Amino acid sequence: MIPDVSIRAAATSLSTLLGLMIILTGCSTSGSGIESASQFETKYRSISVLAFANATSDLKIAANLNEALVKEIETITPWKVTGQGRADTMLRGSINRYRLVLLSKDPTTGLANEMLVEATVDFEWINLRTGEPIVARNGFAVSAMFTPSRPLQQPIDIGRFEIAQTLAQDIVDTLQVDW
Repeated sequence: MIPDVSIRAAATSLSTLLGLMIILTGCSTSGSGIESASQFETKYRSISVLAFANATSDLKIAANLNEALVKEIETITPWKVTGQGRADTMLRGSINRYRLVLLSKDPTTGLANEMLVEATVDFEWINLRTGEPIVARNGFAVSAMFTPSRPLQQPIDIGRFEIAQTLAQDIVDTLQVDW
């Protein structure tokens, strides 16, 4: 015969466990227990990224930026990058300024220790159904630093890569839904 106390203790433990399971599963819609909404407009499913026009002397920056934009869009947004004829929206722009700024130099050799890369772009994200801009920015500026001197001896390609990545991240951030 099982004592009455053991049955009550088991029943209490079981009801506590069931209540806890209901609370945890009933209130959670994501792994963190916090309901999350997309930061990006879900009425669009695709985006065409046109090659940015380049009004600077750096011939590689536009290609680096376009590659970074496609990767950033496909990585963090719900949209698929497609060709212009099949996309809901289009992102286009131009690189208006790209320059190197000497931040510091070695006092003995006179060679650059730290360099800043600055770039300014204009861009617009257009709804291809209506032809209306969804987002447009002029004079959108970013900068990135690299170290061409020892011990790092980073080539200018590192500065160009950093500025393209920073531009891509910042541009895609502006495509988020306004709260």
